[in-house]
Amino acid sequence: MPETAPIPALDLQTCERARLSRDARFDGLFFIAVRSTGIYCRPVCPAPTAKRENVRFFGTAAAAEAAGFRPCLRCRPELAPGNDAWQRGDHVVTGALKLIEGGLLQDHPVDELARRVGVGARQLRRLFVERLGAPPIDVHTTRRLLFAKQLLTETRMPVTNVALAAGFGSLRRFNAAFAQANRIAPRDLRRHPHAGSDDSLSLRLSYRPPYDFASLLAFLRGRALPGIERVDDDSYSRVFGAAEAPGWLRLSAWPGDEHALRLQLHCPQPAQMLAVVTRIRRMFDLDADPRAIGAALQTTPHTRPLLRKRPGLRLPGSWDGFEVAVRAILGQQVSVAAARTLASRIAQRYGEALPVPVAAGLERLFPTPEVLADADLRSLGVTTARAETIRGVARAVLDGRVDFRVEQSLDEFVLRWVALPGIGEWTAHYMAMRALSHPDAFPAADLVLRRAAARGEDILSTKALMTLAEAWRPWRAYAVMHLWRSMSDPARSTRPSRQEALA
Repeated sequence: MPETAPIPALDLQTCERARLSRDARFDGLFFIAVRSTGIYCRPVCPAPTAKRENVRFFGTAAAAEAAGFRPCLRCRPELAPGNDAWQRGDHVVTGALKLIEGGLLQDHPVDELARRVGVGARQLRRLFVERLGAPPIDVHTTRRLLFAKQLLTETRMPVTNVALAAGFGSLRRFNAAFAQANRIAPRDLRRHPHAGSDDSLSLRLSYRPPYDFASLLAFLRGRALPGIERVDDDSYSRVFGAAEAPGWLRLSAWPGDEHALRLQLHCPQPAQMLAVVTRIRRMFDLDADPRAIGAALQTTPHTRPLLRKRPGLRLPGSWDGFEVAVRAILGQQVSVAAARTLASRIAQRYGEALPVPVAAGLERLFPTPEVLADADLRSLGVTTARAETIRGVARAVLDGRVDFRVEQSLDEFVLRWVALPGIGEWTAHYMAMRALSHPDAFPAADLVLRRAAARGEDILSTKALMTLAEAWRPWRAYAVMHLWRSMSDPARSTRPSRQEALA
């Protein structure tokens, strides 16, 4: 029987069937290493199928590389979607992985990573090896090298800038690490099959099908802030960074049936590039596993038909946590359109205008907590209570009473936020859905949510909905999106609740 490192929620039989059928639904959930070649591949690799006795299965690319295998040049493991099975729940490994994705090990040792998740460094290493097949530093290094491999293959970036983008401060160290992992020098990998002709980069961001990009765009389009974002039927664009050196991005479908989106990125500082790509993957929920989500939502008649109708519905994240907090507060007791109008006024009055627009319709940045902590919002039409809540949230963010740390649990996040005046559990859970992309966030008091779950009967009570939602764990946020979306059906009532109508 093939050897294997731990693989969450997948058995060897499932891996073998997915390998033989090249099932795209399993892309990124495990990797296939072949002893005879020393190469590891994605389940969708088009190369001839290896003999079973030569195959090893690994749950992560880092585990495969730690075992001495190098990434395939044909299926390109760097393009595989992430595996969010590793990032569910509140386990210390979950928090540590989120911090690694956030770049913590870029500037801090493993001891600091362990401290942030409340365990010793030795225990954290042991947990990583047990669950991921590789220690934290190997997971971090593999992530950087795979990103560098994508940049070398798909762009014309100079190797020095690729090293910076992948988090290497030294070109010599980058060349050595890359050659060791890939058995090839960085300069020998240059192909440029998708390199653009301008100063923006074009990168392929893969996902596991099905993926409902149109629904995500529709959700974001109704909430887009003029000057900061631009959303049309086919793409999402946004400005980001500092006014003196702003960047911009555009996300659209990859041409053809590639199970991927196309990210056009202009990032003046290469060192920020990996963080930007990580953020956009989270914002568009590209690492979700529709099979696991569907298994939970299939368990009740309330969500089963909705899942059949939109099997690829994903959780819309956000670019910035503070921006979502402000927009959530503005959206209390008003419609989506009204909340967007108020948020646009705040952005126009207090957001920093760029010296030169970076692209058509992208000309300013959303105001920071420092700016809004003492801003006069009443003159913009914001009620006294909402204005004071926004100023209070800005001050709380500045003094550290609340934050958007990725490693915190859902319960911890909600507890800290509801301690602030004007922030209830509904608002806190909504922010957790959008800012943390937490898959189990659940704003149970929402009126439209309770009406949709009632299926034409009397509106469910909050307690009854909470009981029903236990069957959807740990994917309750996806049930929320399905139920909200079902109410936009012309055959259903479209009147928004005071709480659901958020910006």
